[in-house]
Amino acid sequence: MICVSLEVSNVSDSLKKLKGLDLAELRLDKASLTLDEIKQLFSLPLNLIVTCRPGSMSEENRKQYLLEAICCGAKYVDLEIESPAAFKQDVISQAREKGCLVILSYHNYQESPPAIELNRMVKKCFREGADIAKIACQVNSNQDIIALLSLYGLDEAAAGKIISLGMGEKGKITRVAAPLLGAPFTYASFKPGSETAEGQLDKKSLEAILGFLREKRRRSKK
Repeated sequence: MICVSLEVSNVSDSLKKLKGLDLAELRLDKASLTLDEIKQLFSLPLNLIVTCRPGSMSEENRKQYLLEAICCGAKYVDLEIESPAAFKQDVISQAREKGCLVILSYHNYQESPPAIELNRMVKKCFREGADIAKIACQVNSNQDIIALLSLYGLDEAAAGKIISLGMGEKGKITRVAAPLLGAPFTYASFKPGSETAEGQLDKKSLEAILGFLREKRRRSKK
């Protein structure tokens, strides 16, 4: 499955972009939405991930936005593993109460740590309450790609509980490989030029690549 990561400016813009999507991530840190608009959108019968990365607003407002989206019907909440313990506890508690799945994510925008360190980070995510552990690291070499994709050999990956992606131009291959190796979904931009992370492919292109690879694999099994 492909999750389209969206920057949106208002409800009308959101509805237009959400039409026909199986799964979408609303990046509230990159959006211009009021609390009422957040409530309106996440009350819709859609499969939505709420994400609000730190840095663009106060921690109090960030938590308020996340809790509101969870309360109104978000299917997933994506929370940084580095978030303060009390912050995580409040958000995860609300998610459990409302039946919202928790994605605990680790981002490294400079490099991809060795596989052994990435394994430890995955274990930490599950230890702290993740339903899905998400790892996203800058890819600078082929060795980084190998380290990231090696996470799909973990037991949790077989149950669709790990998403491991590379950022940057060299990381694109990991975004294609993810759903083929067991990730519950991978991420794409709405269209070229609307990427919310470096290295994202647009939805149309990613669909075409995955369709080609799946058909090729199907034919090889005949």
